[in-house]
Amino acid sequence: MSKVAVVTGASTGIGRASALALLKAGYRVALVARRQADLEETAQMAGSNAGNAMPVPTNVADPDSVAAVFTKLKAEWGRCDLLFNNAGMGVQGFLLEDLPVEKWQEVVNVNLNGSFYCAQQAFRMMKEQSPQGGRIINNGSISAHAPRPDSIAYTATKHAITGLTKSLALDGRKYNICAGQVDIGNAATNMTQRMTKGVKQPNGEMVVEPTMDVQNVANAIVYMDSLTLDANVLFMTIKATKMPFEGRG
Repeated sequence: MSKVAVVTGASTGIGRASALALLKAGYRVALVARRQADLEETAQMAGSNAGNAMPVPTNVADPDSVAAVFTKLKAEWGRCDLLFNNAGMGVQGFLLEDLPVEKWQEVVNVNLNGSFYCAQQAFRMMKEQSPQGGRIINNGSISAHAPRPDSIAYTATKHAITGLTKSLALDGRKYNICAGQVDIGNAATNMTQRMTKGVKQPNGEMVVEPTMDVQNVANAIVYMDSLTLDANVLFMTIKATKMPFEGRG
């Protein structure tokens, strides 16, 4: 029987590319995001594998909405082998001192709370199913290591994701549940399109930054879950080779 995966943020970018890669690898994939039409488009892009895609419109910041995903998953496919916690957002155009509280809360609700809600539901299902276990992969971002200027909400949540990943990995051991994190830098998506016009650097300059093909990230997700459950990639950093990260600052 083919593996069952849940991919959040599957309507665009990294989530879409990863969902398509998993479908190509033979998975059945629940496509999770807010916009039904975009999820349907992702499914159609899978071609002959589209029948293994299940679009599930969801607001990951709403715990009841997330619970409904896993209720549907259990009813339709009976188990969950992989969760890719990918849905996320940031806010542009605010200095730290000007960031509205509601914008801070919005980023925390999606990036951190949403990841926890999805992980908790997947964890429960993986613990109870037979055979027991599964894998949870969180999208951390290189901002989990080093911030960009004017990104306090995004950076704080991505640092928090690292703690979420470590706790999931520790608490999941006794149930054969693995947890890992992929920290991504400058994958070419709609979200990173602005980098082709210049990105603010720590010294205040605007610099065009190199990007990499998003397929590299999708392939990494497939690889991380190709391991047997007695092995785990706890952290992986995949980034555009020439982007300013190692020497940022």
